[in-house]
Amino acid sequence: MSTGYVYHEIFGWHDTGTFTGDMPSNPAAGLQPYMNYENADTKRRIHELIVVSGLINHLERVPVRAATEVELETVHTKAHIENIKSQSATRLGGDAGDLTTPFAHGGYEIAAMAAGGAIEIFDAVLNGKVKNGYALIRPPGHHAIRERGMGYCIFSNLAVAIAVAKRNRSNNLRVVVVDWDVHHGNGTESIFIDDPNVLTISLHQDRLYPHDTGDMDVVGVGTNINIPLPPGTGFGGYYSAFDRVVIPAIEKFKPDIIAVASGFDSSYLDPLGRMMLTAEAYKTLTAKLMSVADRVCGGKVMMTHEGGYNATYSPFCGLFVLQQLSGITKLTDPFAHGNDYPGQDLKKQESDVIDRAVALLERIPKH
Repeated sequence: MSTGYVYHEIFGWHDTGTFTGDMPSNPAAGLQPYMNYENADTKRRIHELIVVSGLINHLERVPVRAATEVELETVHTKAHIENIKSQSATRLGGDAGDLTTPFAHGGYEIAAMAAGGAIEIFDAVLNGKVKNGYALIRPPGHHAIRERGMGYCIFSNLAVAIAVAKRNRSNNLRVVVVDWDVHHGNGTESIFIDDPNVLTISLHQDRLYPHDTGDMDVVGVGTNINIPLPPGTGFGGYYSAFDRVVIPAIEKFKPDIIAVASGFDSSYLDPLGRMMLTAEAYKTLTAKLMSVADRVCGGKVMMTHEGGYNATYSPFCGLFVLQQLSGITKLTDPFAHGNDYPGQDLKKQESDVIDRAVALLERIPKH
């Protein structure tokens, strides 16, 4: 079987407006109109690199469809869905709930396509249609909570995919979510915080965004693990966190499938984070997950795209993840000098956080 891949050109048409990075343009304050950090370039350029490299010929395209309202309601309130629909129908669109998640006319339909893409890749991997898979979708989803969107996220794409699968197959379906986006996966956490069959693990830059979530003491029913790493963490810290916390947690939980909220904003070149991962590091993290998946859930690993805002480097991070998933190598990393930057080794402040996180393994219910 091959690696499944979801992408549709409509994702590039999600319009986030003429912001100045993540702030509305404001001439009086000197904020010149430019573009939103969350724009089409990084995702479009990931896809284009996959095509130009020839890797696309080794992937199985999984058709995309829009999630239905019934499917969205497995996670979100009717009020939130109707709010997005009504704003989307206006000439200028609206905002998903926090005044930093803008969308244009037709934004609801594109957001529903992103959620539908997540549903389809999750189903394809879970039911053995493909060996593993990646959904390159936009807008992202892991910050959206039940009643509103936030942080560029309109609907919680991965959470919807999990909830739909649980509804269709069994509420006892066991899923591990690993979120390596630089920002805390607060939405996914809040949706599954009381679900004993979904283990959520978030590795994020401490207090970056949201500023009031992601603490280690939030454990729910023992199935939530936050690893708030300090700024400047390189692959040494991430590898240690995986080897000492993430992999043992997966082995103890014994999921039916591993789902990854895949953000490339933990890279050393990203404008919104201060971490130091490289394309090679993302490839290694993917290999670690594939290895444990082979041992506990028949190799079932699927990923949905989240953040990553460097249009030059995110494409290589995405390519390297898909090269690892597919077992096909087409290109090397022209920015590989980042692997040799000082600070990549495990540091004491990172080890201290990971030591504390190890203790959370005891809270995971036995299965």
